[in-house]
Amino acid sequence: MAQNRNDKKIKVCIVTISLSKGGAERSTSLLSRMLSAEGFDVFLVTLNDEIDYRYSGKLINLGKNKSKEDSIFSRLTRFIKFRKLIKKENFDFIIDNRNRQFALKELFYLNYIYRGNRIIYVVRSFKLSQYFPENTFVRKWMIKKSKGIVGVSKAIAQSINKQYHTDKAINIYNPKEDFSENNNNIVFKEKYILFLGRIEEAVKNLSLLLESYKGSVLIKNKIHLKILGNGPDENWLEQKITSMGLNDFVDLIPFTPNVYPYLKNAKFLTLTSRYEGFPRVLIESLSAGTPVISVNCESGPNEIIKNEFNGLLVENFNNQKLSEAYNRFVLAEDLYLHCKQNAGKSTNHLSVDTIANQWTKYLKNELQ
Repeated sequence: MAQNRNDKKIKVCIVTISLSKGGAERSTSLLSRMLSAEGFDVFLVTLNDEIDYRYSGKLINLGKNKSKEDSIFSRLTRFIKFRKLIKKENFDFIIDNRNRQFALKELFYLNYIYRGNRIIYVVRSFKLSQYFPENTFVRKWMIKKSKGIVGVSKAIAQSINKQYHTDKAINIYNPKEDFSENNNNIVFKEKYILFLGRIEEAVKNLSLLLESYKGSVLIKNKIHLKILGNGPDENWLEQKITSMGLNDFVDLIPFTPNVYPYLKNAKFLTLTSRYEGFPRVLIESLSAGTPVISVNCESGPNEIIKNEFNGLLVENFNNQKLSEAYNRFVLAEDLYLHCKQNAGKSTNHLSVDTIANQWTKYLKNELQ
């Protein structure tokens, strides 16, 4: 059991925007389940009323009564409720998974909501400006007041320490999720490759995905592209697919929390992002036994993929190179089967037990 100095359970408050639709949110839900299983007393605070992923602990859904207008009075009411919860429960740690871009908001969190508490900031993207404001004073103050910073890739932790002149950032990877074979209840008639993620061109570079797919031999070999997810650029994506003449080959699938059947039945999963953190889609695909082809963006893919062992790692922003990688997995059967055979075991070091143990050791050490 995870205990503090008073021989009570270590009490943690995990803060997140939501528990729906994204890899970061899925990882946050997994964190709540891991820490609960490790014997922590877990509270999970969501700021929006979007709950799709399984979680453990006591859920405080601050977004449940959030109106569409979301007036200033409504926000203040939620913040006061949040502060009262923190004072009442006297948490040993607050683990903050939010995006933290705005300086004034973060000063408010530090000086009011989180005041007097040990804060662990989690950084889930290589684009650090999403998690630390550009205002130098506020950023330095956040780092100084924090108990620690967890980057979900080695590259993220190293970048934080180097850019912000600190030694507080450490790396703890996202764990893989154990999928159940019982979820595999969807039958697909056609062969396909899979893109799984938020439909947002500025991050996911869906143009590169479509251009590389069209330039490959996949269409000739009757292998479809399934794009699973939701996001702000759905209309743009539909128009792009039409303009490229790909309507008969590209299938758009709305977000579902049950992604296992799509992963398990895909020939391979592909990732084309401009930047990432430690992309959950790669480890989920590999753990389902499906090899991957990914651009070598910052950060994560080169810490997950061993080239020509469990997948292919390709120069980013190069549609010709990516098309060639797609072709290799179709035309070089021995290479494909070799990567498929190694997919599952290549994620053994990311098991829930392993990552949970790392979090437990980290929090206990910080409590001392």
